[in-house]
Amino acid sequence: MDPGTTITGYGLIQGDQVIDFGCIRPPAKQKLSDRYLIIHDGIEALIQKYRPSCVVVETQFVHKNVQSAIKLGMARGVIIIAAKRHGLPVFEYAPAQAKRAVTGFGHASKYQVQGMVQQILRLATPPTPEDAADALALALCHVHAMHRQQLLGEEI
Repeated sequence: MDPGTTITGYGLIQGDQVIDFGCIRPPAKQKLSDRYLIIHDGIEALIQKYRPSCVVVETQFVHKNVQSAIKLGMARGVIIIAAKRHGLPVFEYAPAQAKRAVTGFGHASKYQVQGMVQQILRLATPPTPEDAADALALALCHVHAMHRQQLLGEEI
């Protein structure tokens, strides 16, 4: 999940196969508390529909604007609570980790991430919007991390 208060991207994969991707888009004119509920309900619906084995969330990226960071953190919290209510483990990765997992470069552009996600997942077109591509990159990052841990014999 790529959390946001106006666009929350999601991407569901199994191995290197896409199951679904897209965005939850609470209306920007609604109160924040209402947008958080819409995000929560959207995550709940995805969990109930697809029954994932875990939820992967982008870690908070702190900008200079503290209020934005707080709002983003609350959106992350809503996602984490929805996952935990269903007994799902939650894994968190920094944006740079996800970019590095799909492009080899932690400071890749959104365009580069979209292009590599398209290639890796063999999609006909780059996944849009960017938030959905970022969510798919996070899912791929987790698959890579799990594979690496299994190879090293580490506990997942």
